Amino acid sequence: MMRALFVTTLVAAASSFAAPPSEKRVSALIIPMDKGAEALTLKIESFANDALNEYQGIAVRTSDDLFGVAADEEAAASLKRAETGFKESKASFDERNYEDAERKLRATIKEYGKAVGAMKGCGNLCDTVAMYAAVLQARGDVEEAKIAILDLLALSPTFELDRKRYPQNFLALKAQVATGRNAQLRGNVTVKTKPAGARVYLNGELQGYSPLTLQTLPIGKHLVRVERPGFKQLGVMVEVTPEDQDLTQELVATSGYKAFDALMDRLAGEALKDKGGQTMTSIATSLKLDRAVIGVLRDSESGESSELTMAYFDLKSGKRIAIKRASFQGDEFGQLKGEVARMVNHLLNSGDGNTEKVSRSSDPLDNKHGMEEWQGDDRGGRNTTREKKTKGGDPLDNASGTEDW
Repeated sequence: MMRALFVTTLVAAASSFAAPPSEKRVSALIIPMDKGAEALTLKIESFANDALNEYQGIAVRTSDDLFGVAADEEAAASLKRAETGFKESKASFDERNYEDAERKLRATIKEYGKAVGAMKGCGNLCDTVAMYAAVLQARGDVEEAKIAILDLLALSPTFELDRKRYPQNFLALKAQVATGRNAQLRGNVTVKTKPAGARVYLNGELQGYSPLTLQTLPIGKHLVRVERPGFKQLGVMVEVTPEDQDLTQELVATSGYKAFDALMDRLAGEALKDKGGQTMTSIATSLKLDRAVIGVLRDSESGESSELTMAYFDLKSGKRIAIKRASFQGDEFGQLKGEVARMVNHLLNSGDGNTEKVSRSSDPLDNKHGMEEWQGDDRGGRNTTREKKTKGGDPLDNASGTEDW
């Protein structure tokens, strides 16, 4: 009897320490049905995945996780050569061998220009341009030095020169250029990609999604990089002038993304039905997903709004857990993120009840609307409890007047 009790206790203890059930691998997959919808695809996917990430029991896999961004190998090779050139140029500059330094710096800047697709920011390019401007001034070419300084200010307006390395007259020239008329000139660059909807980075900082107009940029050189999951990253060094200009980049898809793209139309057809089919099963296997929020996005007939049908599917069985439709007009005021989040919340809250929303933020006011305690304790600075009405008493006693609002 004691042995049986001991074994039972051990089994109960072991079960209490059993590993929790594994999280479901879930992703948002948005399928554009026309060119107008294409520009919003990655943006809506990003917003939907952010909303999914608020739920426990879910391991969110983004488009970057599923398809990755293919490296620009040629740009990476140029970056490697540029970094070597920077070291050699710096050595010549520090030795005040300005003739040799100018030659090396010019070649190094050219290599950085071909390496933008592999660059996350200005990095050593800014030091290279600064040294190049200082060398030009030292060799008597002051006007060219001013142009190089404008490039430096465009790449990094807050770049600080090392006062131990650069002479005082060059520091004074930089200050003169920074407050001069040319430094106040601005230009616009409109970035377009094929396909649309790629992330656009300016000097290493995310600006938005293509097509996108980068407005009021200081004249001079800027680094523009575009990337879209499933495609090869691309980048160029743009020379901004007061004249508006267009920059169009044609993205190259990876073989893995091409295979997924070939299934999009069939996946969209299944997503609009009550139950998925073979395409969903195939995607579940190839992308290693358990579930997905699949959205079908198209422009309205008037072209003034977009229509999104979003459904939550168990991919392996094809079971549709929930569906939601909505239309919206642009994202001028940043409202799109909230609209997409509400759709995702509806899908998961209308689902099978296996998920629970949790706050991922340390801010105690997150997920609060500010009225939780209006009818609670501590009203008027003291704890109160509502008393039952007594017969014959004033019917307005203990009533706040807002019960039926």
